[in-house]
Amino acid sequence: MSFFYNALVEIVGTLFRFMPFPQKTGWIKIGNPDENSPVFLTCNFRLTVSRVKRALKGMDGYLLIANSRGINVWCAATGGLLTNHDVISILKTSGIEKMVNHRQVILPQLAATGIETQVIQKKTGWKVLWGPVYAKDIPEFVQNNFTKTRAMRQVAFPFSQRLEMALAWAFPMSVAAAGLAFLVWKNAVASLVLFIWLIAFLIFGTFPLYRRWLRSEGKRIGFIIFDFGRGGFQLLLLGILLFGISVYGYLQSELTVGFLLHWGFIAFLVILMISLDLMGSTPVFKSGLHEDRFLKIILDKEKCLGAAFCETVCPMNCFEVDLIKRKAAMPRAGECVHCGACIVQCPFDALYFKNPTNEIIPPEVLRRFKLNLMGKRLVKI
Repeated sequence: MSFFYNALVEIVGTLFRFMPFPQKTGWIKIGNPDENSPVFLTCNFRLTVSRVKRALKGMDGYLLIANSRGINVWCAATGGLLTNHDVISILKTSGIEKMVNHRQVILPQLAATGIETQVIQKKTGWKVLWGPVYAKDIPEFVQNNFTKTRAMRQVAFPFSQRLEMALAWAFPMSVAAAGLAFLVWKNAVASLVLFIWLIAFLIFGTFPLYRRWLRSEGKRIGFIIFDFGRGGFQLLLLGILLFGISVYGYLQSELTVGFLLHWGFIAFLVILMISLDLMGSTPVFKSGLHEDRFLKIILDKEKCLGAAFCETVCPMNCFEVDLIKRKAAMPRAGECVHCGACIVQCPFDALYFKNPTNEIIPPEVLRRFKLNLMGKRLVKI
């Protein structure tokens, strides 16, 4: 029964990835924990909980599920839906303090954009450790005495994740398109659905080929708010699809100007919809809809005392900290996705954003105001 339930969660959670998928908050016992067992914390996005439980299989510990309004960790923490209050609340009300004799909780690294370790420790007495980006690395992280490797700190966009994003886009789009086509174009419903899925898988499947063309800090050059990125990959893709449509029409003896225009227009619409936030659909670029992509991270070396929180929480491994000189550096600043985790976590306020007009956005602004869906810092916490 558990296998079928987990499979259902995976399917539903993936197909409806852009929708809240909440699970009841509280705690889950993993294996046979005792008072010395580690305590992990995650969001209440059901798909995430399922995957964390699977990653912890064979271990002994406790898993706290904090209220993130059914949203995944990174989006919830960045958007003010997984806050200090939510972490404090689950630590205080779950009863976990009576089950362990230590005060150390392991949070997912991607929550560092919205959870402040100093606030948690001050108000609860619990020390926060930042676990790895991906749940699959938790066992090795624990075996390494709660130490992360460089690879554990970095987000990636492998084929498995690209496949999930293709499914997350293709499913709702094809359902909506099929509903409309059923009313006015019944004989083409199956072809339309297949075409939408083909385009979605083509866009995300070929991501490594055109990744270098995308620049989230650049100005939009697309239609209205659609961000084509540098190089206009979507226009190239449209050309390839038009060629494929022409070949298919010729082989089926259906190639006419009307046929080409009809399916070409559909391809154009689907590409535009996915391009609404193509870079934001990946973990390795800042959303093209977010104004934060124009900001630049500034490191004040005089204030920096080498605490290394920046290195610990940066999802792109932009930082290197010299523990002897107690100073940080940003040798890979060009890889920054402007998540702000380093700024939020720095205890010395040695990091801050600067906008293109050289105005400083101080750390307290990032800690107090979170991003809404359109990338505006309007959410107060």
